[in-house]
Amino acid sequence: MATVQLTPTTVTVHFPLREKIAGLVRDVAIPRAAVRSAEPVPEPLTAMRGLRAPGLALPGVRKVGTWRRPGERTLVSVRRGQPAVRVRLEGARYDTLLLGTDDAAALAASLHPAG
Repeated sequence: MATVQLTPTTVTVHFPLREKIAGLVRDVAIPRAAVRSAEPVPEPLTAMRGLRAPGLALPGVRKVGTWRRPGERTLVSVRRGQPAVRVRLEGARYDTLLLGTDDAAALAASLHPAG
């Protein structure tokens, strides 16, 4: 399961080795200034739209990798039975992050942009 590390200036997503290999992803550091919004997603497996390129998708079980659709690129790491947080970004490599976490509401609240 990916972990999120927050500092006053960055949001860093760390992936375990198995997810890096399966999803063809790497750890990502994003400036906090790029965060536009954050919201909990109770059923993240059904919330994902677009084409997986590259990544791993086990229908109804697990998704990890990059999902693309016109004008949007999303970094995904979600699994069945776990809520997630959707983070909308601006000016970053990804337009959206969809990350599974046990306390999605608390993470979303801590990610909300100041102001």
